[in-house]
Amino acid sequence: MIMKLSDSDLRRHCERRLGALDRERQSWFAHWRELSDFILPRRGQFLGLPGQSDRGRKANGKILDSTGTLAARTLASGLMSGVTSPARPWFRLTVSDPALAQVAGVRAWLDQVQESMLRVFARSNLYNALATVYEELGVFGTGALLVLEDEHDVVRAWPLTVGEYWLASSDRQVVNTLYREFPITVFQLVERFGRDVVSQHVREQYDAGTWDREYAIVHAIEPNEGRDLARADNRNMPFRSVYYEKAGVDDRLLSVSGFENFPAMCPRWHLVGNDVWGRSPGMDALPDVKGLQTMHKRFSQALEKLINPPMVAPPSLRNETASSLSGAVTYVADSTGVGFRPAYQINPPINHLTSAITDRQRSVQAAFYADLFLMMSQLDDVRSATEIIERREEKLVMLGPVLERLHDELLDPLINRVFGLMERAGAVPPPPEALSGQAMDVEYVSSLAQAQRAVATGGIERFVSFAGRAAAMRPDVLDKLDVDQAVDVYGDLLGVPGRLIVPTEQATAARAQRMQAQQQQAA
Repeated sequence: MIMKLSDSDLRRHCERRLGALDRERQSWFAHWRELSDFILPRRGQFLGLPGQSDRGRKANGKILDSTGTLAARTLASGLMSGVTSPARPWFRLTVSDPALAQVAGVRAWLDQVQESMLRVFARSNLYNALATVYEELGVFGTGALLVLEDEHDVVRAWPLTVGEYWLASSDRQVVNTLYREFPITVFQLVERFGRDVVSQHVREQYDAGTWDREYAIVHAIEPNEGRDLARADNRNMPFRSVYYEKAGVDDRLLSVSGFENFPAMCPRWHLVGNDVWGRSPGMDALPDVKGLQTMHKRFSQALEKLINPPMVAPPSLRNETASSLSGAVTYVADSTGVGFRPAYQINPPINHLTSAITDRQRSVQAAFYADLFLMMSQLDDVRSATEIIERREEKLVMLGPVLERLHDELLDPLINRVFGLMERAGAVPPPPEALSGQAMDVEYVSSLAQAQRAVATGGIERFVSFAGRAAAMRPDVLDKLDVDQAVDVYGDLLGVPGRLIVPTEQATAARAQRMQAQQQQAA
């Protein structure tokens, strides 16, 4: 049964659901607030929408030791360069059938589309947005990236910060609902939605020239239950998109439209049970980060007392000039008094305090995987290339589950979303007939993905090397080795572009032609 909601009913539905999502999210707020205070003080929104007058306020007053902030930055930078580096291809398009990928024109078309997508990534703000998402993900455990259509750059990304959005998931634990609240000026409201759509109060502000006053807007994206499958308009798409003024006095809506696919990517670092919100390295490191602030405070107090201790003096010096500056002279009334001296002598264990702080800093850096991403710079002595590779692979074991979740919850939907928007904008060339009805797959060839594949490539190298040594004793053992197949598999594992590898049929024909030429020359 199809039930079409009126604008007023839809507005009340969104308000009720936003209230329910807000109650569910409240239990996470205290933890997020501490993470923001001690690690990322410029991230997070916990006290409602900020006004223009206090956006530049000092926000890092609780941080005395910036190890946590720097470690979070290292983690975000490492993920950016290791997973989605703008400097090199980090994914490639393929098909599930390996034989189909060798058909003339298929591999060339896939490579052409991949290069076009990478250009769209580079031309838009997607890479800048991904860097923000990685920081949010590492500290708060959940990131959110909204990717919308853009008439200039094909796509436009909007990274969200924790506290300004609400999430809900399906029974498969896939996020399919996003509500967000954001500020927008009077001028932007009228420019985006039109003067006749906004509320009466906003129109009055616009007509009076108060264009920079801000209003809170709610954007709701959720499954469009009850849609009419027989209609293909934007109100009957699989996902519904609703904008409305939060403080509007009536039930009017600014906009109602829809999406064919969920336009938000909401990766979680680690999930427990059926939680919607994720856990993070920042949550693991928070006790050490807070302890560092206390240790630095005590360390500074010890240094202050050691360098500038409290002083005592006899009552006769009460009205006399006294100074603790270097080189200054303080005259004591008599030579038999106690004089001007420190109240007590202290000898703080500076070396022990420094060592304890260093150990705590290393714990924070380990929680954020800084030892993985900075491994080369932290090696105390020169080691062999083999040892460096083995140590890197050992550390990547800890990051493996996170990479798989990033592929599943961030990169797969992002690539599908960008491809769909490019196809809609006419930026994708028509596919060859061989791909008709075929679905594309995505393979990740980033440096971290390849490092995880190093076990497989190392096995191929050792096997080929062993076969070569065995052939020295028994040449016919090479009949057991399919070198052509080994080259194809090895290149596939390394993410080598398909156009650089000659198909087996073409290589066989070239060999036959070369052998025929040699036979003719010998004759």
